Amino acid sequence: MANLNRLLNKKKKLNNKYKQLIEEAYNLRQTDHALSDFSEFKATKILNKLNKIEFIERSSNLQTN
Repeated sequence: MANLNRLLNKKKKLNNKYKQLIEEAYNLRQTDHALSDFSEFKATKILNKLNKIEFIERSSNLQTN
């Protein structure tokens, strides 16, 4: 149960960071394309981590049911 809580906290932090990077990329799109692309790249890496956490959550829910 403690692991699940840690996982949910990490998911929340990653989700906030993802939203921040996407917003930053959007704001930089008109002024600096390179920084915008870099922010989008970092956001994509974070989204990949979020997807892995979602997979772990789903598989743990299937095991408990």
